[in-house]
Amino acid sequence: MAEWRAPDRLMSDTAGSAPDPGSGTQFRCAQCGSRLVYSPETANLRCVSCGSAVAIAASDAPVEERDLEAALASGLATEPTVEKLTVRCSSCGAQSTLDTAVVADHCAFCGSAFVATASSQRSLRPHWLLPFRIGLEDARRRFGAWVHSLRFAPNRLKKDARAGNLQGMYVPYWTFDAATSSQYTGQRGRNRTVTETGPDGKPRSRTVTDWTRVSGTLGETFDDVLVVASRSLPEGRAAALSPWDLEKLVPYRDEFLSGFRAETYQVPLPEAYERAKVTMAAAIQELVRRRIGGDDQRIDRVVTTYSATSFKHVLLPIWISSYRFGNKAYRFLVNARTGEVQGDRPYSLVKIALAVIAALLVVAAIAWIAERY
Repeated sequence: MAEWRAPDRLMSDTAGSAPDPGSGTQFRCAQCGSRLVYSPETANLRCVSCGSAVAIAASDAPVEERDLEAALASGLATEPTVEKLTVRCSSCGAQSTLDTAVVADHCAFCGSAFVATASSQRSLRPHWLLPFRIGLEDARRRFGAWVHSLRFAPNRLKKDARAGNLQGMYVPYWTFDAATSSQYTGQRGRNRTVTETGPDGKPRSRTVTDWTRVSGTLGETFDDVLVVASRSLPEGRAAALSPWDLEKLVPYRDEFLSGFRAETYQVPLPEAYERAKVTMAAAIQELVRRRIGGDDQRIDRVVTTYSATSFKHVLLPIWISSYRFGNKAYRFLVNARTGEVQGDRPYSLVKIALAVIAALLVVAAIAWIAERY
């Protein structure tokens, strides 16, 4: 497998076009010929050498959904696809694009080192994305503040914080819309207080619940149910990065990826839809409980049908710092739209042991002083 050496492409050759993600496309400054990268602070392309800015054409296109049933029936055969060059981490399996100049790097998701050999892969073209809004320096400040709030953190973590070891990554997601109709049966509980005479002859009160059988139909509409399409980013961490301002989605353009990496989706559409239905089912259960009402509820059965189903494939931006400590991967994440911070933290056993020893020495010193005096 050859090392990835995609050719550069001049800005004038790509103006108004949307090259394939991961194709190695680079945008060049008309003033000095250096590389143009997307700048979250200005929402334009910026030259890394002379600082010249090039505006990205704005789009007022409304966000469109894709017919889910048709896509599932055809196996996405009618959806536009792209041929992408990706690198795969042998440790965690993450597949992502890399800067064309990079020949070796660390995996953004687990911190493992790899040589940037690429393979070609055809997959669904992203429909929409949220561009980065929080820049690297802002993300570094958030990273540093989070690290310095941790006690007994390994020196490696604090060193990464000082160095600002963060990577900008577009993470793949699916979104789903659906209209649901749910037939339910259950029981509504009403509490009442009864007074009885106890064994000691004194009155005492207790609560009794009277149950009444109920049934009904509940209709609900779901919009933009998010399912992370990455297997490298834990679902819990991905969910904690919410909410996302999906109303600000823009049509996919390669310019927004210049200077950043993008992960290839690993969760296929049918599996993602099943996950979305689990999310919707949990919400429907809560809605049924509210509909049943009373002081308590029992749900015996819920049968839901889904209609008007649609989907989108989107890319959402995060800043990520990841490394391995004690054979375990730790991640620090920043939602690059809202600034929401999430992180896993390791503990330095050496620092904990030294702290325990220091505490024991203090206790021993106090005991010695007390005994002497």
